[in-house]
Amino acid sequence: MKKKIWLTHPGLSVLLGVSWLLLQHTLAPVHLISAVLIGVVIPRLLHTVLPPAANLQWRPTLLLARRVLWDIVVSNFTVARLVLGPLSRMQSAWVTLPVALTHPTAISLLATIITTTPGTVSCIVDEERRQILIHALNCNDPDQMIAEIRARYEAPLLVIFEHHPHDTGAST
Repeated sequence: MKKKIWLTHPGLSVLLGVSWLLLQHTLAPVHLISAVLIGVVIPRLLHTVLPPAANLQWRPTLLLARRVLWDIVVSNFTVARLVLGPLSRMQSAWVTLPVALTHPTAISLLATIITTTPGTVSCIVDEERRQILIHALNCNDPDQMIAEIRARYEAPLLVIFEHHPHDTGAST
C-alpha cells in the first residue's frame, strides 16, 4: 500500500502560505488557518502535475539568491549608465552558453537568472544541445561573459541541484 505524503512540496507550501499572509496584511487567526490550508491543499491537489520536489542544498541556495539580487541591483545601474550615455558605446551580442547542468529545474533557473539580470536575455534554451542562447545589451568579450555566468550562477546551481562539490565562493 502506497503511503500518501501531504507535504509533497514543502517549499511551495511555505511560499503559498507566506504569500497568502502578505496579501492579507494581517496575522489574524482566520488568515493563519487559511494560509496553512492553502499551503497544504494546493500542492496536494497539484502533486500529479508538479515535478518531484528537488532536494536542495539550502546554504548555497541562500548565497546564490543573495548574489543574484546584488547582481540585479548593480546591473540596473550599469544598464542605466549605458542607455543614458552615448549609444555608440554599446556592443550588443548573441552569445551561446554551453550548459553543464542536467537538472531541468536548474537549467530553467539559470535561464531565468540570466533574463532577470538587466542587460541580458535568455532567448532559447536548447535542451538537446544543452545550450542557452543569450542576447547581451553590451558584451565586449563573449568568452568572459560565459566564464562569469558559469562561475556566478551555474557553479552554485550545480551544487544546489546536482550536489557537485564545486567552489561557489565567487565574491558578490
